[in-house]
Amino acid sequence: MKALIGAVCLAILCIGPSFSSDLDRNAVKVFIDEMVGRHAFSRGDLDALFREVRLAPVVLAAIAKPAESKPWYQYRTNFVTPERTEAGVDFWARNCAALERAERAFGVPPHIIAGIIGVETSYGKNTGTHVVVDALSTLAFHFPPRAAFFRSELENFLLFTRDHGMDALSIKGSYAGAMGIPQFIPSSYRRFAVDFDHDGRADIWGNPADAIASVGNYLKAHGWEAGKPIAVPARVTGRRYDTFLYQGREPSASLKTMREAGIVPERLIGDDLLGFLVALDTGAGREFWWALKNFFVITRYNHSALYAMAVFQLAEAVRHGYKNSEANPRDPIASH
Repeated sequence: MKALIGAVCLAILCIGPSFSSDLDRNAVKVFIDEMVGRHAFSRGDLDALFREVRLAPVVLAAIAKPAESKPWYQYRTNFVTPERTEAGVDFWARNCAALERAERAFGVPPHIIAGIIGVETSYGKNTGTHVVVDALSTLAFHFPPRAAFFRSELENFLLFTRDHGMDALSIKGSYAGAMGIPQFIPSSYRRFAVDFDHDGRADIWGNPADAIASVGNYLKAHGWEAGKPIAVPARVTGRRYDTFLYQGREPSASLKTMREAGIVPERLIGDDLLGFLVALDTGAGREFWWALKNFFVITRYNHSALYAMAVFQLAEAVRHGYKNSEANPRDPIASH
């Protein structure tokens, strides 16, 4: 994190006060050349677009302080709240048919889709205020640690706006270029967005059904296992657990190996299920969870274990709230 903040500070300093609204024009020219040669864009159109694109120092500042850098006890309070749970119950009630249809199509339960959308945008309430092309251009040309990634996202953004006849300057989203109710980055939109109501457009901005299906499709494509558990609390003894902690890789430890290391799930799970350990800072100590494949799949949406745990816990709270609400005509599908 210190290296990341240092890179951001250097990027901001290099901008200089007299060029605060200007992108690196040489880098932009090279990018335009690539888009013309690779995708047959009009050079004149791209020149005109990038004359309007502005460097966004606020984006560089934001990427240096992601929410996931907070300890769990602070991070959780941003997302797993009574207000967000109540909003999730209402979202489920208003979109019950789409959520149930998405589960049939993709195998992902309604409460998990609601959990992701709740954490991402409070059910569409906060979809971002940054001009996406400004944000992506700033990170592509002025943020060396992830320049290649954001150049690719800028490329995908221009392709999708061209394909759908959209004004690139009018689309707003997060500081990292994520868009709409489910906060898809451009490459995810192009690969996973779903036109669930068959109206000719995958509208993740204004159509909850399309957003719901897009989340389900994304999770299924990344390996969601229908009906399988996500995570269970665990008791840990000794000091051998460190090698089992989440490192951004798929789960690989067996239940037998885990027990030999002093890690015991507090609820029975299948002996054949592989997992990893998640340790959460509660402020008063550490809380442990044994996380399984579906937890890892949630981290494909955001690679942070804190993010996946917030989604899981919000989803469970929404599920319980919906089950006990008047909006639910019957018991929803059981928790996983």
